[in-house]
Amino acid sequence: MNSEFILFIFFGLIVISFIFVRFYFSRKAVVKRKLKKAAGVKISSFLTGEIAKVAGSVEFVGQPLIAPLSGRRCAYYYVLVEQLVSTGKSSNWEELIEEEVGVTFVIRDGRYRAYIDKSSTLKTYLVQDCIYQSGTFNDATEALENYLNSKSMKSVNMLGLNKTLRYKEGVLEEGESVAVMGRGEWKSSKEVSLPESFGKILVLSSTAEEPIYLSDDPDTVEITYNGLPEVEGAMKF
Repeated sequence: MNSEFILFIFFGLIVISFIFVRFYFSRKAVVKRKLKKAAGVKISSFLTGEIAKVAGSVEFVGQPLIAPLSGRRCAYYYVLVEQLVSTGKSSNWEELIEEEVGVTFVIRDGRYRAYIDKSSTLKTYLVQDCIYQSGTFNDATEALENYLNSKSMKSVNMLGLNKTLRYKEGVLEEGESVAVMGRGEWKSSKEVSLPESFGKILVLSSTAEEPIYLSDDPDTVEITYNGLPEVEGAMKF
């Protein structure tokens, strides 16, 4: 085995290792891995002090957001804008903007609701189901240009030529299924400034060791409840 072949194998292994590490520790991989492995509990059966995953549908509380790229009504949105940059013989996508914005919402499972504490650390992965591009012979739409302008950016360079840009957006719409993992505590809705008609509500918080994990990926919202039967209405405090 000659030295050139050994060197080729060596660098190949480095590239493969880099790709693996980058994928394994990506936002998507980390959040999905945590939620898929987490013990699932119905909101009605969640014990105060327990750390587990719940799933339910998004319910707006108050005025929703308008997603900046698609114009959809939502409780939370994630936007990523990247630019294709050439470096010699290769090119890659470089991040220009990454933004997450949310308003107050609850997660509903039957008659019971969960709420994410506003002071908590949150780690999310939203399915980016709206993807746009602008570039040569493909001008940015008004919505895309307005969003860039709001961040003091433009879709064209100093010569007036289109940059090659990619825009991704994920949102939490009303009624959409979502999974959340955190530490739970039962409180009255009044304690957390929610409508009193909600009654007791499960407040999910991060801990010193772990943030709250949230996703609308279909792979994360399925809950098996560890094979144990769940009794409707068995709310525990």
